[in-house]
Amino acid sequence: MATELQEIQITEAKPLLPSQDQAKEATIAATILLDHGQEYDVETPYGSLHVTIHGSPKGGRPAILTYHDIGLNHKTCFNSLFKFEDMLEVTKNFVVCHIDAPGQQEGAASFPPGYQYPSMEQLWEMLPCVLQYFNFRSIIGVGVGAGAYILAKFARYSPDMVEGLVLLNIDPNAKGWMDWAASKITGLTSSLSDVILAHLFSQEELSNNSELIGIYRQHMTEGNILSNIELYWNSYNSRRDLEIDRAGAGTLKCPVMLVVGDQAPHEDAVVECNAKLDPTQTSFLKILMPPSSFSLSLSLSLPLSQQPGKLTEAFKYFVQGMGYMPSAGMTRLSRSRTTSLSGASVDGSRSRSRTLSQGSDAGQLASSPSQTMEVSC
Repeated sequence: MATELQEIQITEAKPLLPSQDQAKEATIAATILLDHGQEYDVETPYGSLHVTIHGSPKGGRPAILTYHDIGLNHKTCFNSLFKFEDMLEVTKNFVVCHIDAPGQQEGAASFPPGYQYPSMEQLWEMLPCVLQYFNFRSIIGVGVGAGAYILAKFARYSPDMVEGLVLLNIDPNAKGWMDWAASKITGLTSSLSDVILAHLFSQEELSNNSELIGIYRQHMTEGNILSNIELYWNSYNSRRDLEIDRAGAGTLKCPVMLVVGDQAPHEDAVVECNAKLDPTQTSFLKILMPPSSFSLSLSLSLPLSQQPGKLTEAFKYFVQGMGYMPSAGMTRLSRSRTTSLSGASVDGSRSRSRTLSQGSDAGQLASSPSQTMEVSC
C-alpha cells in the first residue's frame, strides 16, 4: 500500500540555553533585584549615621566603605560605579558599606534651628562606631571630596582599621583667609546650590553641561535637604589641614590611590596631596578628556558618574596590589597601555609592593617608583 507523504512545516527551534550575553544580563538583573541593600541608623557620640549595607562579610576580608561629597548622598555619588556590571566582580568579593553624612540621606528631615552639626574631626570619629556595629575589623575606604578628607583623617589616626584608600578630588588643606573671604563674597552674590555646584564641577562643565547640572541642582533643592547640605558644607569649609607628610609621623600607612578628573576644580589640590604621600604606597590616576568633551562630567563624582569602567579597572588593580582578587579580569586599562598596580601576596599577608605594567601582556613588568596613571576617554 502506498503511503501518502504530507508536507510538514517545522518552525525554527530556539536554543535551550541562553547566550553568554543573555546569561550575563540575567545575572546582573538578579543581583540588583536581590540586593537592594539593608539600611541602618547607627548611633554615635555625635549623632546618628545612616548606613546601607550590600552583601555580607567575606571571611577575613575588609569591608569597602564609601563616603560621599557635599551636595550628594551615597546613591547619587556611588550608584553609577557600584551598579556598573564590571564592578559586580568586586562586590561579590567584598561587603559594601555606604555611609551618608548626617542629614544627607534620601528623604532626610531638616535639622531643627540651632542644631550643631558635627565637625570634620567628629565625622571621622563616628566611623569606629560603624565598624564596631557591623563587626568589621578593617575597611578599604572610597571617598569623594569631603568624604575623601574624612576617610583620610580616619586612616591618619586609626591606621589599624584602614587597609587601603581610594580618594577622589581630595583637598588636604584648610581654607586660608583669602579662600574664606572669597567664599563669603561668593555666598553674598550666589545661591547655595550655585556655590555647591562650583565645588563639584569645573567652570567648563557648568557652562557646557546644563542638563546634568540641572539634575543635581534639582536634587539639592527638592524637599528640605538644602539646609542640611549647608551644614555639611560649613563643616567642610571649617576643616583643618590634613597634616600628612611623606616621611614623618603624619604619613598614611596604607596603600592610597588618588583620583582626579582632568580640568576638575580640585586638580591642583590632589596633585599637592600626591606630593605629600609616600610614593611607594601611592598611585595617582588622572582621567583625561578632550577639550570638547566636558559633557562627560569627569569632575563631579568624576569617573564615578560617566566613566565608571575606567575607575572599576583601576580599583581592581588596586585591590590586587593589596593581595585580593588575584584572578580578576582586566580589559580597559591594559588596552590603554596605562600604569597598573599588581601585588604578589595573598589574603592575610598583603605585600605593599607595586609593579608597573604596560600593555596587556602580564610578562611586561618593571619596577618603578612612579605610580602615575593617565587614562584617556
